[in-house]
Amino acid sequence: MLQLKVNGQDHKLDIDPDTPLLWALRDHLHLHGTKYGCGIGLCGSCTVHVDEHAVRACLVTVADVTGKTITTIEGLTPDTEPVQQAWDEIQVPQCGYCQPGMIMASVALLRDKPSPSPADIDVAITNICRCGTYNRVRQAILAAASKKGTTDV
Repeated sequence: MLQLKVNGQDHKLDIDPDTPLLWALRDHLHLHGTKYGCGIGLCGSCTVHVDEHAVRACLVTVADVTGKTITTIEGLTPDTEPVQQAWDEIQVPQCGYCQPGMIMASVALLRDKPSPSPADIDVAITNICRCGTYNRVRQAILAAASKKGTTDV
């Protein structure tokens, strides 16, 4: 049995330790906000936080994250996350498939760098959006950074 702490809750999973975290989240814990995109860590659709760092869930195994704190998009709330509020205000999503990963990467960026420049955002946010909403993503991150309390993100 492997023990995972996801979104503040402890879970025991009887799965192969080499199972990618992405599949443990989606198939075993039924947390479908974390998306499968490419399976090789390029697109970022599967971005989650492991000990508050943005991680591509398709690249790490459950054995890699046992004993660590995992947060998925379901673990964030609009009341506590200025990023999600800015996403809504700026109307970032088009199809929306990449947005959970984009939001998770953005929250991690703002946690590490509360006042990023547009260049900082371009370097840090490597997630792929097929709809091309990059300008709105950048605007939303800058808007979230300007909101009071963003350093608590």
